[in-house]
Amino acid sequence: MGTTANGNGSLSAARPTEISRLDRVVIRFAGDSGDGMQLTGDRFTSEAAAFGNDLATLPNFPAEIRAPQGTIPGVSSFQVHFADYDILTPGDRPDVLVVMNPAALKANLDDLPRGGTVIVNTDEFSKRNLTKVGYQANPLEDGTLAAYQVHQVAMSTLTQGALADTGLGKKDAERCKNMFALGLLSWMYHRPTEGTERFLREKFARKAEIAEANILAFRAGWNYGETTESFATTFEVAPAKLAKGTYRQITGNTALAYGIVAAGQQSGLPILLGTYPITPASDILHELSKHKNFGVITFQAEDEIAGIGAALGASYGGALGVTSTSGPGIALKSETIGLGVMTELPLVVIDVQRGGPSTGLPTKTEQADLLQAMFGRNGESPVPIVAPQSPADCFEIALEATRIALAYRTPVLLLSDGAIANGSEPWLVPNVADLPDLSVEFAGNPNATDGSGEFWPYVRDPETLAREWAIPGTPGLQHRIGGLEKADGKGNISYDPDNHDHMVRLRQAKIDGVKVPDLAVDDPSGGQARVLALGWGSSYGPIGAACRRVRNDGLPIAQAHLRYLNPMPRNLGEILRSYDKVVVPEMNLGQLALLLRGKYGVDVHSHTKVAGLPFKAEELQHVFTDIIKGVVLS
Repeated sequence: MGTTANGNGSLSAARPTEISRLDRVVIRFAGDSGDGMQLTGDRFTSEAAAFGNDLATLPNFPAEIRAPQGTIPGVSSFQVHFADYDILTPGDRPDVLVVMNPAALKANLDDLPRGGTVIVNTDEFSKRNLTKVGYQANPLEDGTLAAYQVHQVAMSTLTQGALADTGLGKKDAERCKNMFALGLLSWMYHRPTEGTERFLREKFARKAEIAEANILAFRAGWNYGETTESFATTFEVAPAKLAKGTYRQITGNTALAYGIVAAGQQSGLPILLGTYPITPASDILHELSKHKNFGVITFQAEDEIAGIGAALGASYGGALGVTSTSGPGIALKSETIGLGVMTELPLVVIDVQRGGPSTGLPTKTEQADLLQAMFGRNGESPVPIVAPQSPADCFEIALEATRIALAYRTPVLLLSDGAIANGSEPWLVPNVADLPDLSVEFAGNPNATDGSGEFWPYVRDPETLAREWAIPGTPGLQHRIGGLEKADGKGNISYDPDNHDHMVRLRQAKIDGVKVPDLAVDDPSGGQARVLALGWGSSYGPIGAACRRVRNDGLPIAQAHLRYLNPMPRNLGEILRSYDKVVVPEMNLGQLALLLRGKYGVDVHSHTKVAGLPFKAEELQHVFTDIIKGVVLS
């Protein structure tokens, strides 16, 4: 291993260890919600990204700001899967489980396969903490962990010892134990350390003593691995062979924010995000608030209704209006979305789906807002719907949502979800020259067809059926729009039955006519597959990983993924009818399956899950295998 920094920052000779080379590893950090597991996991992920691994992550934490300490409901975990090849999921089960207390062990041990590695902070395994989670005896001593490779480490004690000369109190010193764990794991997997030390100094720039304490704890964890006899083997996972370019680690929420910024630049429009903080969408607001230099205005409104109202008002004034929400927030925004449909103004509505109904599971993932996005407004009020398939894809889908909103003068629903929003993966930073042109031409002249010299707000483009967009105050383009039904062309209030019928069908035809790419099917068998796995949203990774496993077992299966849910790709019906069986995994009770059956008359096999967690590739592998064998035998 060469040399390493010891606790005081100097270099010392490395203890010889056996190096085991792996192609992939899944590590899960788990502890109390105050133990800093999200920060620990995020920093390890950043180290893996800096090293060049492909990666995917799954943060999992309680909804409470400070959940009951030492209890199973209070457990917070962060799982990272990194590899030397392209991966699709955060992994089904951890290979290494780092637990900071008995609650973390009890909540996560069932996911660890036999033979897996457990690294335990023994200091927290007191009788009181064991009793709190229902352990009658200490699992470190009664044989509970006999099937695993166990490393018992007194992390709290060792951290306090490393910080004894810093002047920090015992409580503050113990808070650094997550950095001790990070240092130990960084040593075990040959992760770079400079980025973490730099991060800590920047994060605690105003509290230099806290920064240095965390760095000392980090180094102490590294040096513990270097000097103890408990760890005889270290592990290497080589960088992945990714396409050439500049990469950065990115979460779905950050990618959405960057996509919105890019959309503003490519359209030449100022952006107003009108929103209200809500888990797990709040980070979009946090990130966009940093980019005022790109013409982005963020407005944290008093409630969801005010947020979307401000966004739609901004669109009326000639800006790009955006709003973001989750859970019950999308219900509160439904009336104003309907107003956007009637006024035919561009608006991007981001819904980061979470477990429901009502407040539901605020920090857990679900895909149960699809039918609400399709139909959750009064009257016939169609809107386009798009959905990213991964964290990195959020950047492109934000640009697509904006393209559709601007070109067709309509609200667009963008359905992300908790797994995508909080998960992270490498993102290939695009070349600005390759981004789409989203420029808009505003109305500039009166357009009345009766020779009156007036401006009619509902004169339409013959190709897109979009109405003209006139900025209020433009000389000669005085007009009035609102929620009441409009007369075709002129835009005057109209209660005429025939006109209403005509306008309803026009608005529907506009959405039906939105141009979206044809659906691509992945079938390495060259057309031999008789079963198609079809998904949308964050199910992309688990479905893809499961299909890889099925194919490795010698069974053919085709895969396709919908990023455009309304309108759906023109060739979708033909594709569905060309397979003996179509399987649709969803984190709901079969909402896409219902739409497909109704629209295309295809007998879709719906596989559903509403546990607040993503699908595992293993479970979908078994589902797909059983269906393929059933089709072959039929």
